[in-house]
Amino acid sequence: MSRTNPPRVSVIIPAYNAMPELTKCVTSVMEQTLGLDEIEIIAVDDGSTDGTGSELERLAGTCSSLRVVHRPNSGGAGIPRNTGLDMAGGDYVFFLDSDDYLGPDALRRMVTMADENRTDVVLGKMVSVGGRAVPTAVFSCNQPRTDIFSSAAYRTLGCWKLFRRSLIERLGLRFPPYRNCEDKPFTAAAYLNADGISVVADYDCYYSRNRQNGNNLTLTAADLVHRMDGTRLCFETVARYLEPGPRQDRIMRRHVEWELCGPLRALLPRESEQRAREYFYPQFRDWARTYVSDGVFQLIAPPDRLIVHLLRADRFEDLMTVARNATADAERGTIVDKGRVYWSHPFFRNPAKAVPDVCFDVTDRLPVHHELTEAVWTGDGDVLRLRGHARIESLGPLQSSTALILRPSGFRHPDIRVPATVGTAPQHGDGAAAGFTVDVDLGTVDAGAPLGSGRWDFYLDVRAQGVSRTVRLRQTGTDTDGRRTAPPRREMSTGSRHGHEPPTARPFFSPHGNLHLDIRRTEPGPACLVTAIAWDTLAPATLVVSGRLTGEAARHPEPVALRAEEDAGPVREVPLLYTPHGSRTFTARMPVRDLRPGRWTLTLRTTDPERPVPVPTPKGLSGTRWYRAARLGRPYYAKPLAGSPKRPLVLRVAPVRLAAALRRRLG
Repeated sequence: MSRTNPPRVSVIIPAYNAMPELTKCVTSVMEQTLGLDEIEIIAVDDGSTDGTGSELERLAGTCSSLRVVHRPNSGGAGIPRNTGLDMAGGDYVFFLDSDDYLGPDALRRMVTMADENRTDVVLGKMVSVGGRAVPTAVFSCNQPRTDIFSSAAYRTLGCWKLFRRSLIERLGLRFPPYRNCEDKPFTAAAYLNADGISVVADYDCYYSRNRQNGNNLTLTAADLVHRMDGTRLCFETVARYLEPGPRQDRIMRRHVEWELCGPLRALLPRESEQRAREYFYPQFRDWARTYVSDGVFQLIAPPDRLIVHLLRADRFEDLMTVARNATADAERGTIVDKGRVYWSHPFFRNPAKAVPDVCFDVTDRLPVHHELTEAVWTGDGDVLRLRGHARIESLGPLQSSTALILRPSGFRHPDIRVPATVGTAPQHGDGAAAGFTVDVDLGTVDAGAPLGSGRWDFYLDVRAQGVSRTVRLRQTGTDTDGRRTAPPRREMSTGSRHGHEPPTARPFFSPHGNLHLDIRRTEPGPACLVTAIAWDTLAPATLVVSGRLTGEAARHPEPVALRAEEDAGPVREVPLLYTPHGSRTFTARMPVRDLRPGRWTLTLRTTDPERPVPVPTPKGLSGTRWYRAARLGRPYYAKPLAGSPKRPLVLRVAPVRLAAALRRRLG
């Protein structure tokens, strides 16, 4: 049966001596709920000698959507994947290893997630079969639209994901011909250029397993020599697509920890002295000097800092000593000195080694064990009493300088420190914890003044042996129904202002058990109302916002301009034009065709820049399109993103994807 429409997904399966796992792998794609009319399967036999090729031909005889390619053995999975990519015609591409298989509804869920959120990469929840390691952190919950800086997605660089094919072709992505780490640079480049990433975490999409014969490439090509080229390309890829700075540091950290320090520590001692010194060591040293910025150095753990320092200082013999003894040295204790805690490594403050203390400083990584056991109002006043226990691992009892910290969330205000009363508490875990009690008088806590409006987060500054660690105050335990019960909302007896109702204080727990406090005051009505939002019928791509002042306007700063602010920082403003003769109505005209691609939030700027008025998200406002002559006549669009009347209107401005638009028109 010939295909009349392009497939939604091209599933590419590289296969080498993949029996007997191959059959379940391929049939799991054939049985997808998305339907074979929406899928093409491209299986590439990479010179197999165990019957893989004949099994693929047999399966192809039962499924017209399966295309089989036979090629000479390449020694890795990258080249057969490239063969499949060159043939793929789907909107999306999914790479499936011949050892593994899919859940029946996997592709439908991932395609739906990408379509609905216009994302370029979708991660489907991975499941371990037979003990094979799989990532878990990124799959804690569904994430319709995220990125590598807001999620744990970059921790998994395997290519077993759904990629928008236009992204792959725009970047010219193909897999390098390496036996190991060939997929990491490919996935990294896709992540770094993706217009959004989605995560499907509520369904088991991808089942990862080891072969019965134990010849998985990750096992048979695990030596250091198979990793070096892929590691080098990982570093080069990040440096190519990210400018130096904190964002690059966060991503480089992953490669320094997982591709540089980890393999060096575990695998370099297995090599001969000559090969380690002459072949591997110069490459590791070059990466440490080129890609480990001071920002990255501060982010990595002390054992990795020690390795990087020795590489930078060109100290091969000391590096080999550290690598060979890494397991034993990891079990060494700590030393407390002047409020800092150091790893008791043989090189620490050894005059002959002259290694900086920062390579051994573990203070900020010491576990803090703590629990909020009680949160109650005392009497009829404004005092919130908090009780619990806490300890810093291996540092003994709490000091009396331990304190609660109230930290503002989403607004500027200095932290507020409230002393704790330290006592004893029952045994918890593997050591004794000290109890603490804090009475927070909301009427006087802010240097004698009432606590201001807004959300406040609770932290605990835990102190022992002169060491300070600040952690979120949380309650891990729950009630029998799995909930946490916070003290009830309370009307404060202090802090009210003339003409206002008394403020209310509402303690509450986050889903993770962190304690927060919301202080609310009844404010006057709004200064103005937005009465209409529409596209100008005479001026293309111009948004018209109309409104009027209310009777409460005198109590507020005056609205003066319609403001559009892009997520990355740029701002555009147009003035509010009030009708003459003292009228209280106004109009603003925003030419969105002048906005660069991105997400733009619309507010009314007032004479007080700190108090903008949100432009509400209207019901029924459609998008608009226009052409930019400076972009060779390419069409662009602006459309409101889903929101609510209580949140500011957000416009998405972007070029029209011509292939997708044509497909929708033909469909």
